[in-house]
Formats: sequence, structure tokens, C-alpha cells
Amino acid sequence: MADMRISRRAAILGAGAIAAWSASPARALLRTVDDEALALPADVETLIGQMTLEEKAGQLTLMAAAWAGGAATALNPPGKGGSFDDQLEQVRRGRLTGVFNGAGAEMARRMQTAAMRHQRIKIPLIFAADVIHGFRTVFPVPLGEAASFDLDLARRTARAAAVEASAAGIDWTFAPMVDIARDSRWGRTVEGAGEDVLLGVRMAKARVAGFQGKSLQDDDTVLSCAKHFAAYGAAESGLDYNTVNLSERVLRDVYLPPFKAALEAGSLSMMAAFNELSGIPATGNHWLMDEVLHGEWGFEGLVVSDYTGDLEMVAHGYAKDARDAARIAFLAGVDMSMQSGLYIQYLPDLVRSGDVPMARLDQAVRRVLAVKAKLGLFDDPFRRIDPKREKTRIRTPQMLSLSREAARSSIVMLKNEGDLLPLPRSGKRIALIGPFASGKHDLIGPWNVYGTDDQAVDLATGVKAAVKDPALVTATAGSDVEKPIDGGIEAAVAAANAADIVVLAIGEAQNMSGEAQARTSITIPAPQQELAEAVAATGKPMVILLKNGRALALEGAVADAPAILVTWFLGSESGPATADILFGEYGPSARLPVSFPFKSGQEPYYYAHKSTGRPNPPGELQPYKAHFRGVPNKARFAFGHGLTYGDMVYSALDIGTGRLDWNGALTVTATVTNQGTRKATEVVQLYIHDRAASITRPVRELKGFSRVELAPGASQRVTFTLKRDDLEFIGPDNLPTVEPGSFDIWIAPSAQDDGVNGSFELVRS
Repeated sequence: MADMRISRRAAILGAGAIAAWSASPARALLRTVDDEALALPADVETLIGQMTLEEKAGQLTLMAAAWAGGAATALNPPGKGGSFDDQLEQVRRGRLTGVFNGAGAEMARRMQTAAMRHQRIKIPLIFAADVIHGFRTVFPVPLGEAASFDLDLARRTARAAAVEASAAGIDWTFAPMVDIARDSRWGRTVEGAGEDVLLGVRMAKARVAGFQGKSLQDDDTVLSCAKHFAAYGAAESGLDYNTVNLSERVLRDVYLPPFKAALEAGSLSMMAAFNELSGIPATGNHWLMDEVLHGEWGFEGLVVSDYTGDLEMVAHGYAKDARDAARIAFLAGVDMSMQSGLYIQYLPDLVRSGDVPMARLDQAVRRVLAVKAKLGLFDDPFRRIDPKREKTRIRTPQMLSLSREAARSSIVMLKNEGDLLPLPRSGKRIALIGPFASGKHDLIGPWNVYGTDDQAVDLATGVKAAVKDPALVTATAGSDVEKPIDGGIEAAVAAANAADIVVLAIGEAQNMSGEAQARTSITIPAPQQELAEAVAATGKPMVILLKNGRALALEGAVADAPAILVTWFLGSESGPATADILFGEYGPSARLPVSFPFKSGQEPYYYAHKSTGRPNPPGELQPYKAHFRGVPNKARFAFGHGLTYGDMVYSALDIGTGRLDWNGALTVTATVTNQGTRKATEVVQLYIHDRAASITRPVRELKGFSRVELAPGASQRVTFTLKRDDLEFIGPDNLPTVEPGSFDIWIAPSAQDDGVNGSFELVRS
């Protein structure tokens, strides 16, 4: 490993590299790139013509940074990337387009200097990273943030993450993940926006806008990468990397729209999924990559494989060996290979042998160079590389304030019987119990490469800072996450008996969610459930704080607790944000982006299911109807559910004439009144159901939502507008269609609540 310090000599070399770049042929050829178009000027053909096959393949080869460390190394081991000195040599020889999850601006400076001084054709490197929910300042996991139903918040946290990451030399983030996830056994549910298409589409657009800012030329923006293309969230049994079998109709209706939305928002890169799709691995799926993405959608950016995804086609049984895998992936439309090294190893010979056309190789190189140009790297390769800036942009007071805002906006209140919450700040003894009651662990959540739990604030610290007398607050573990503690339950029961109120912090450790963390049972681990039963038996008022990265099937004392908050993994300001909600400094306003089922065996469960030909009618479960034995075909806590500290009442639905003309619009309104004594923010939701269509339609579909803040006693008319396009679905010919007919409509607080409801007709005029 080379010395990681940046010496005076290195700084001089860096300055020399900038000078060398300014006079280089690549700089001269590309400085006329139009900021509003991805196309490169005609003269770039001269540059591509000067490159050897190996240099072209190098532009399509991305490796994990050898100079990394900590979480980055654990998540993505450098493997074939070798040592940092080895990577510098690859850079000098033009065999590497860039690295990902590196150690920061100093590393990037050294690598870019090597490229600009020593490459034969001086093409800047690109530096990428997994910036999934914050950089050094950590925001709630994406699923938690989606619970806010706050698109501006999602844009602002992505913007903040881009500001921090770009200050550390990063040009490109492998985010947002826009997979629709309808089986909460899947660990990567935590990385996306949940089960609903509309929420997924809108969150995708907001996050792309935040990462990419006003212009990718700016030094505080990063290129977004929508992933995983496509249908990774539909893996059988929720098992990571597993097979996906879908009709083309479901693929287009449910799983593709967020990717198209990301593209429309300006995302210039896509990541191929690990899974196969109806028998063909996504990484080798020409129809998906070339015909749909580039052909139908007109995508001009680049497609990168996931980590060794091209090589994995051998294990899939789709490619006979590594060389064949490189050929298949490349011809399918995967422009850049991540980590396997297959492209640099095999593409030159594949072109020489005629197995891969030179035109396809040049096409991929053009896409990569165009993206680098769009990022301003040809204009200034060191645009985002500034160690001084790295120190001033990261974990600022403004960033931490936004983290706290995002965290409290993500907390969902499932229950609040007897108005147990908010808790009083004084005069009550509070027992914090559970494995997450205190300690700097399991705070930032999975898939964070650069943040640390050590820099986050835990629950006990947040609660003690919020009450008037911290001495009245105790913290007792009671159990570990997945195993009991000797004497733990006894100690927890004693703490509960000595307190006036119990706050039980239980759920999943952060290593139980995320990649390769599929669960067969999405319940509270048995030792914690036993702890909950014992503490509940004391009879003390109990508030449950759930830490989770997926929907959970709550049972026993946990489900029966009078007050339940879903706190996900909230990031840097986890403890203070939770205390803000617990003590009523802010009211809960979030809603579930995933359905919490009664039982794990209901998975995959999602609210927008079909009725089947034998739906159970309202009331008791009936035999020979569509439900599991003894369990209704619905959620314990539905998508969109979430309570406030107000008392919200829906009334006065107005659908006008109840007629939506073919080329017209239908305005739908309802009154929402806060009959409570506290200010509250309600997420008002609009659902529809197409009663009869050429393709059976879901029992409900979300078509709009609006956050409404209401003072005590205040009312507000909430308005939605529906047009014909809002009723579109994929028809029998796998093309978008709209059909006249009757539709049910609800303005309601969740997907299972009746709210106020009626019907309307779509009329072909």
C-alpha cells in the first residue's frame, strides 16, 4: 500500500496534472460539450479513433477502490482490484475508468493526478460511491424517509448527501434504489420507497433531482444511478438474488414506472439487476436494456452492471464461461462492468475475433465519455477533488438539523390508545428497556458506507436531553437482539416496576436488513418478544419503539401495546428526533409505505392486490373465500396508515357531476377537520378502483396524496384532480390503455380506511 499522505510534492504534481490536462487533446476535443445535451461533438470520434482496444475496454471497467476501509471494504471487498499501487498502475495504462467507495478527496486527488499526468490519452477518472441515505451525515433509511410522504424532504436530503459526497471527491452515487418491494421478507426493501407505484415514482424523481441539482457541472452535485433494472424487488420468496418470474404486463404496470420516472428526471445511469427476469438474467437481457431502455424510452446514458453481475451469469447457467459472460452482457447493453474485470480481460479479444462489433464498443465508450463530460470532468478533472472543501461541507450544523427533521418526519405512529403519547417531560419515571434503549449501535442503519454509529445520537441520550430531570430516566437492555441475556428479563421487569412509564425499544438490528438479509419470518425475534410479554405483564403503560427496515408482523404484547411508533433506522440524529415525537415537541406525521401484515405467511402482501373471484365479504371470515386459515386478506396496519396527535375527521366529499370526460379533468375535494387539541399534519390520500376492465385491476390504487397542516379545530378543503392518464394501465397487448367505465373513489387516511368515498364515470366524449 502506498503512503496515503498528500505531500508537497504530490500537490505540485497535482497542479502539474491540471496544466497537462489543459493542453491535452482530450480536453480540446471535448470542451465544446453542450450543457443541455448528452451528445459529444463530432471531433470526439477522432479521440475514440486514437484509443487502443485495451484503452477502450479500460473506460468500461470500474473497480472497488483499494484505498478504502471500514464499511466500504466490508460491503465491497477490493478483490481483483489489488493494492492501491496496483490500481495506480492500471490508471496510468488506461485500464480503469474509475473506482467506487474510496477513502475521500486525497485518494481521488492521487488517482486523478496519475491519470492526467501519465495516461497516453488523458481521460479523467470517475469516482463513485454507495451514498444511499446520506454520506457522513446520515439520514433515515430510504424506506423510512418514504414514510414521510414528503417529496421536498426527499429532494433536500438527497441534495445534502450530494453536497457532502461531492466534497469528498465523489462524482457518481449508486442511488436511488427505485425497486418496488411487495415482499417484506426481502432485506433490500429498506433501500427503496416501499410497495406503491405512485409513491415510488414520485420519490424516484425527488431523489434524482436532489442528487443532480441544477446542473451536473456544479461541484456540489453527483450523478444519480437508478437501480436495480429491473424487478429485483419481485424476487421469489423475498430471497435476495433469487429468480423473478413476471408477466410483461406486471413488469410494465408495477416495476418499470419508477425507472422511467428516474430517467425523465434526468438520471444518466442505470444499474442492471442481479436477478434473472423470466429466465434471462437482467445483466444479459437485450430486450430489457436495448429495446426497452434505449429504444422505447430513449435513454442516452450508461448502464453499469451490479457488483460482478456479469460474471454471475455463469452461475445462473446462462453463460458458459467468463468470456461468454462478458460477450453476453456487453451485447445486451451493459456498457460498464463493475468489479469482475471481465471487460478489460475479454473485450479486446472479443472485438478482434469478431464476436463483438467495434461499433458496439465505440457506442459504450461514447456513453461513458458523454457522462464524464456532462459531469464537467473534461473541463476540470479535479472539479470535486478538494481536501479543504471536504472538511467544511461535512456534518455541518445545517446538515445535522436536516437529519433531525428528516428523522422525526419519518416516524409512524401506529397506535395511541388513551392518548398515552405524548409523554410528559417532568414528574414521571421513565424506564427505557430493550436492546435499542441505549448505546451507539444500530442507529444509522444498513447500507451506509461513510457514516458511523459512533457519530450518531442514541435513544437514551436523546430522551435524557428532552426531560427536565434526566435522573428519572433509566436504561436497561433486557435482552440482546437475537439471544437472551442472563438475568435480563428480571432486570427489565424490576426497572419497569420502578417506573411510571415504560418505553420498550425493540426490533431488528441493522444487519438484519439490507442486502443478503432475507428473513423467513418478519416477526420480533423471540428473545425480544419474551421480553415484551414480561414487561407488559407488569401492567405499566408501555410505548413500543420499533426499529426495523421492513414491515413487521406484530404479535402478542407488542401488537397489543397501547402505543406503537415505527422508528426505522433514523440516522445521525436518531435519539433527539425520537424524543421530539415522544414528548410532543413535534407531532407524528408519517405514514406506512409498506403494509404490516397479521402474519409472516401472508407475504408477499400489498394493499393493491386483486380481489380474486372469491373475495371475503365484509365481516366474519367465510369458508371457500380468498384468505388464509383464520387470517383476513388484509393488513394489521395498512399502507398509508399513521396517526397524529390531532383527531382528523373526513367529510363532505365532492365529485362534481361524477363524470370525467375523455379529454377533460375531474376535480375531487373533501374536507379534513382537526377535532383534536394539538396541531397536526395529515397525509390525505386519494385512491381509485376500476370496477370492470379488460385486465383485472387492484382493489385500490393510490392516485394522489397531500400533506395538510391543521391547527386545533381547523378545517381545510383538500383538492385532487384526475385526468384520463391517471387511469391508465397496461392492457391485453402490453401497451398502455384507458377504458371508459365506472370507478370507485376514496379520499382517506390509508389504503384500508373508507374515509369519504363515492364513484365517477370515465366517458369517451
